[in-house]
Amino acid sequence: MKTLIALLLALAAPVAMAQSGAGAPNAPVADLDLERYAGQWHEIAHLPMFFQRQCVDRITATYTRQPDGTIEVRNACRTKDGDMDESTGVARPVDGAPGALQVRFAPGFLSWLPMVWADYWVIDLDPEYRWAVVGGPSRKYLWVLSREPSMERAQFEQITARARAKGYPVDRLVMAAPLR
Repeated sequence: MKTLIALLLALAAPVAMAQSGAGAPNAPVADLDLERYAGQWHEIAHLPMFFQRQCVDRITATYTRQPDGTIEVRNACRTKDGDMDESTGVARPVDGAPGALQVRFAPGFLSWLPMVWADYWVIDLDPEYRWAVVGGPSRKYLWVLSREPSMERAQFEQITARARAKGYPVDRLVMAAPLR
């Protein structure tokens, strides 16, 4: 009986590690230059999120540095009826974690409530800032972003393989832009 239990535990360990994301650490990048990160990004793919259910394509995120050190976040997408949907929020850096931000889309008068701020971690980043991958500690959301409106398939596969190793369910990604 002890041998059977040991065998079952040995077989279950790799599955549990894969499901927990133990293959690679899930953490924000160690260095993020917000000046270089600013500007427009095109979404290539995302994990399903309720607030993006109306988006069909042309999904962008534009980050603009503000004098007070925060970042204006402007998300836009084209909806099924052809209209553009847009939302504006604010991001603030997290002290001691250059690749981590907190983002809020709730009205400013609610900014004192911790629950209106969401973790926004840049978890993978091209050294030339041509693409970025955004996630968070829960692994429930993930966005693959690019400076261009499409991405090379090989690059996308490399990016998603690293995200998978960090425990993200990349098999559930919704494609928002074409791959080349």
